[in-house]
Amino acid sequence: MSAAELDKAVQLLVRQIAHWQQPRWAAVATTGNVSRADMVHRLVQEMANLAADAEGEPRRVVPRLDNDLALPDQLRVVTADLLAADPGPEALTRAAAEVTATRGAL
Repeated sequence: MSAAELDKAVQLLVRQIAHWQQPRWAAVATTGNVSRADMVHRLVQEMANLAADAEGEPRRVVPRLDNDLALPDQLRVVTADLLAADPGPEALTRAAAEVTATRGAL
């Protein structure tokens, strides 16, 4: 897995969700018993955790904003942070798997 491949996977997910309005975010995801917004926020948190690990920094909680429409932007930012940290191949593979699984569950 390369950084470019991860970036492409995230771009595909963002294209899928960036136009959603609040009712679509509130709908239950196809797998699990959580809203689509909760599922994407979980992905944002996981990407932030991988970035912190790659930087050798402590993990921090990504705030859950009041407006779910900000989730695609949060995902872009934490992905950029992860890629800037120059993660190893394992982290890139894990991140891509998380993105792919989330995309499939939405």
